[in-house]
Amino acid sequence: MKMNTIWYGFVKCLFRVLFKILFRLTVYGRENIPEEGPVVIASNHVSLLDPPMIGTAASRPIYFMAKSELFVPILGDIYRSLGAFPVHRGAADTHAIKQALGILRGGKVLGIFPEGHRITTGKLGKAEPGAMAIAMKGKAQVVPTAILGSNLKARTHFWPKITVVFGKPLSLVNETGTKKETAAFTEELMHEIECLIEAHKDA
Repeated sequence: MKMNTIWYGFVKCLFRVLFKILFRLTVYGRENIPEEGPVVIASNHVSLLDPPMIGTAASRPIYFMAKSELFVPILGDIYRSLGAFPVHRGAADTHAIKQALGILRGGKVLGIFPEGHRITTGKLGKAEPGAMAIAMKGKAQVVPTAILGSNLKARTHFWPKITVVFGKPLSLVNETGTKKETAAFTEELMHEIECLIEAHKDA
């Protein structure tokens, strides 16, 4: 799939200014995103703001896998122009998986929320193994990512602050992708995300 890179760059610059003003967007660890090669950005998921926040914070364009329900007329075309593509939840969406692998094999960056849906309790939810399975098949490095403060309904201050943290990448390129390895790396990923949240929750 193709991304309109000029449009993406314009929207990213616009959102960077807006998010800095409206949400005091703060970014840590941007240098942890590999400058080239296939990468999976794997983050916790709190609100609909998460994809544009992470996309704005990242150093490289991100192709996000998003639930199919978001791809309504007009908005769906906008999402696609920014590199997002739909995935049908509740079953193995082979078309979405092929798109994801195509992105990684093209040396690009894929954005995934391993929990599969928004978790607004303040705790991490149970991760699906699909994110790490795709990363292994795509020979990608995985960057654990944490977003804090994007649940605006739970904010304690009038002027919200949103923080995005990119952790050190996990390299899976030498793994074979067995169920045991996938489960182990999924657990490691979520542990890293939890550590990032704990380390920056008072930032």
